[in-house]
Amino acid sequence: MRVMGIDPGLRNMGWGIIDVAGSRITHVANGVCHTTTGVDLATRLLSLYDQMTEVVGQYAPDCAAVEQTFVNKDAVATLKLGQARAVALLVPAIAGLEVAEYAPNAVKKAVVGVGHAAKQQVEHMIKLQLPGAQLAGADAVDALAIAICHSHHAQSGARLAEALRKASA
Repeated sequence: MRVMGIDPGLRNMGWGIIDVAGSRITHVANGVCHTTTGVDLATRLLSLYDQMTEVVGQYAPDCAAVEQTFVNKDAVATLKLGQARAVALLVPAIAGLEVAEYAPNAVKKAVVGVGHAAKQQVEHMIKLQLPGAQLAGADAVDALAIAICHSHHAQSGARLAEALRKASA
């Protein structure tokens, strides 16, 4: 299974792709889609859409996961982030992928084991779990963490479904 993780952002949208085979996780690619500040919002969203569409087309993930946003004190910034997040949800959905969403604490707990882990702890665990991966920045690290979180949840969900199938047979 090929999993794409997406860390939404209007300036920097991180993405990470991993392959999952049983308990084995392998790094495929990661990066950050950038937009230019000072350009109108519609153009920035279109740029993110085009860049993310290219990534999905190039790496052909089987599913995607996106980090949920939290509301901060700046309502305008939260709204703009929500619009960038819509792009992060839309691109994989248009490609026909199932898209999951995870809270930041759930991602940290899946990767580090603690829901309130520091960014440095998350990066350290990503480097341990994906040795040799050249990380494109903090947003790409977060995206890889989201992909790993989804791989854990998808595997446990598959095991539960199999157990339920066997129990009802």
